[in-house]
Amino acid sequence: MADLNLFPLFLSLRVAFTATLFAILIGLPIAYYLNRSNGRTSDMIDTIITLPVVLPPTVLGYYLLVLLGRQSSIGVLLEKHFHITIVFTPKGAVIAALVVSIPFLIKSARSAFSTIDPSVIQAARILGRSEWNIFFTIMIPLAWRGIASGITLAFARALGDFGATLMVAGSIPNQTMTMPIAIYDALLAGNRELANLLVIIMTTVSLIILYMINRLDKKTSLKSR
Repeated sequence: MADLNLFPLFLSLRVAFTATLFAILIGLPIAYYLNRSNGRTSDMIDTIITLPVVLPPTVLGYYLLVLLGRQSSIGVLLEKHFHITIVFTPKGAVIAALVVSIPFLIKSARSAFSTIDPSVIQAARILGRSEWNIFFTIMIPLAWRGIASGITLAFARALGDFGATLMVAGSIPNQTMTMPIAIYDALLAGNRELANLLVIIMTTVSLIILYMINRLDKKTSLKSR
């Protein structure tokens, strides 16, 4: 039996959960804005948001290092005034996971918002409701299945990130080593038994998440008919 250390699993779950929480807080308002806007500004924002999906993970990780590294303006500011270090810490893993996963939530939420009958929203505006009130009491309740699907997909993407997380957080045992990185390190060390165990665990978790996404998509499709 391989010497199984479950720290990478618990760290991966914690990083994915935290990144998904921030994705919800940041992504839903962005999705709402993009659904309402059709100008060049919204097109530019949409392009920037989609960029992490198509960029190689190493390139994305490099950009994050340049932006948040200890020699960057933001890195110096955070370390000097707030004593916060991003690179090679769990915080860096969360930021990397957030950047790679938030596009999936925004895309799903935007699609869900677009299926809402505009007359319902217009009626709410006529009744004097504010945009924030409409967002929380009408948009989210009506689009919750699509939002839930996006949240699940974002969590899965954050859980499985490798390249950007390795670049920003590194692979420090019992500190920043997530499950994908632990699998990679086990293979490099020639410990195939440990690698197989970790792969089985990750595959099981991924299958559960994909099953949940498929169920939500089917329920959303049935509801829209």
